[in-house]
Amino acid sequence: MPHLKRTARITGLLYLGLALTGMLDFLVIRGLLFAPDDAAATLANLVNDPTLARLGIAAELGVVLTQSLTAVWFYKLFRTANSVAAGATAAFGLVNAAAILGSAAFLASALAVAGDPSLAPGGDSAATVQLMYTISGYFWAAGALFFGLWLIPMGFVAARSGWMPRALGLVLMVGGAGYVASAFTAALLPYATTLTDALTVPASIGEFWMIGYLLFVGVRSIAGVTPTDRVVS
Repeated sequence: MPHLKRTARITGLLYLGLALTGMLDFLVIRGLLFAPDDAAATLANLVNDPTLARLGIAAELGVVLTQSLTAVWFYKLFRTANSVAAGATAAFGLVNAAAILGSAAFLASALAVAGDPSLAPGGDSAATVQLMYTISGYFWAAGALFFGLWLIPMGFVAARSGWMPRALGLVLMVGGAGYVASAFTAALLPYATTLTDALTVPASIGEFWMIGYLLFVGVRSIAGVTPTDRVVS
């Protein structure tokens, strides 16, 4: 039991790192640099504050690193409860990390063009930088499909194993389904941003609940059953 609790707390720390780097990158730094309706402003932001742009790239790579490690540690934590769900959680998390890695490559390319306009096709560095930031955003939007998928098996184990509150698992599964739906609404209803954002709310609740539970509780004991004995089919 102690080694499983230790694994759970490491998983929680890595998951917290994923949450913090994700918020810093996508919710803070991107908003300071990217002007969706003004290519010239986006270029000016990159030229005037390349340090912030590099911090954004580093934060994006931090998302890739922490999500990859979190995926592996969830597999380590859940494999004795349900090996299929544990493997699915890890696989879907790693695919989402790969999507964000693609986004980071476009951000780095945008900064390179801002620093050397000769790299821009046709010499239009503003349009090139704007396109690269737009593509980066679509990597995040497409990756939402796999981010949602990784929450569903995670929630399944949480709900069925008895190691965590059943309600936590249900919220995660609902949140995962909402994230998957948000990827399709973003593609089919690009102007329905309120709906797309609303679909991700249950996932955010479930994720922070999971992070807190892993950090402060780990996994709970079940009378007469050790975690490694309770296999969920």
